[in-house]
Amino acid sequence: MSKISELDGLQILDSRGNPTVQVTVRLASGVTGTAKVPSGASTGKHEAVELRDGDVSRYNGKGVRGVVENLRREIQPAIAGLDAEDQKTLDAKLIALDGTPDKSRLGANAILGVSIAAARAQAAENKIPLYRHLMPRARYVLPVPMFNILNGGRHADNNVDFQEFMIAPVGASSFSEGLRTASEIFHELKKILHQSGFETSVGDEGGFAPRLRSNEEAMELLESAIKKSGYKLGWDVAINLDPAASEFYRAGKYVFSKSDGTEKTSAELIEMWTAWLKRYPEIYSLEDGLAEDDWEGWTAMTRELGNQVQLVGDDIFVTNPEILQKGIDAKIANAILIKLNQIGTVTETIQCVRLAQTHGYNTVISHRSGETDDTTIADFAVAMGSGQIKAGSVSRGERIAKYNRLLEIEQELGVDAEYAGKSAYVRWRH
Repeated sequence: MSKISELDGLQILDSRGNPTVQVTVRLASGVTGTAKVPSGASTGKHEAVELRDGDVSRYNGKGVRGVVENLRREIQPAIAGLDAEDQKTLDAKLIALDGTPDKSRLGANAILGVSIAAARAQAAENKIPLYRHLMPRARYVLPVPMFNILNGGRHADNNVDFQEFMIAPVGASSFSEGLRTASEIFHELKKILHQSGFETSVGDEGGFAPRLRSNEEAMELLESAIKKSGYKLGWDVAINLDPAASEFYRAGKYVFSKSDGTEKTSAELIEMWTAWLKRYPEIYSLEDGLAEDDWEGWTAMTRELGNQVQLVGDDIFVTNPEILQKGIDAKIANAILIKLNQIGTVTETIQCVRLAQTHGYNTVISHRSGETDDTTIADFAVAMGSGQIKAGSVSRGERIAKYNRLLEIEQELGVDAEYAGKSAYVRWRH
């Protein structure tokens, strides 16, 4: 009864008002599973290809009607009759059907939609939660969330170069208490911004996007909000950064064009991060501190800072096991951001997580800037025991959906779950 009988696609809108694809897989029993595929703004050049129509007369060329047609005309007949219980075989079939190294013929958005929807259908068929279907365990770890409450870079129209300033409630006793901590700090930050005359509109991921005088001022505002909320900086709450350095990398230099216009070499930017870690010891994690093509710089940064802070590779690894292995061999980074749509199937994503964990790399399960109310990544983070998740700020429904799902999971598991807390960063906190 787990055989796939049919699938369907639908063009829907994501959180930024752009088209994306929704996929529904139906099993022979009549049970269905649905996936809504996210889309990124700050994307790595080596990601699997998100197919778009290119017809500028409709949705400025961003439509996905062609993807929906691929689902109905080519993918459905190819996978009809396959067993949804066998995720590896299904995903291998999808990869072979596409026949390109980057899933550009049928579209990674089509392939991922089918892969996730089939997993959801099978979980429903087995009458178990998605996280338990993906990875049966006796006990589970609930992840520490990274709340992106102050935005810059590509995520906001302001003069802050760095893309994400996040808070992580590492000292909370549970996930639900961590969510409360973040909500209180978020509202305190809003009050501080309002009193200081800053705008309190939010960016793509729900964080505030004020026009500040410097990148350092963003740190000072977060420190103030944490302290005024009654929490101890660096003990109860850490600050995590995602500068998204690829976005301001120009001809071998890092150009701070949104703030003061200065330029830095890789070595100079590493020196700056070294100084920031001394000035702001509450920084636990630095994601994409250098650009995706700056492998030499990444090697130097890891050698210099790898024993001080979590160094997360996103654009440089793009959830690709082959690229990650190259990074492991080159001793680059010590953690990886995991985005299902960067690689395009559930199976490949799991392979990437396992490869990272085998080699001692931390894993952070992540959303995209263009999201939906799909909550797959919440279940995926719990299933993989990753201990960390990025799902945006504590505002905007498509972000809150993930956190609310984690609250449900926490309640379902009860004593069979523990909150990762500081253990997610234990090797850098003695």
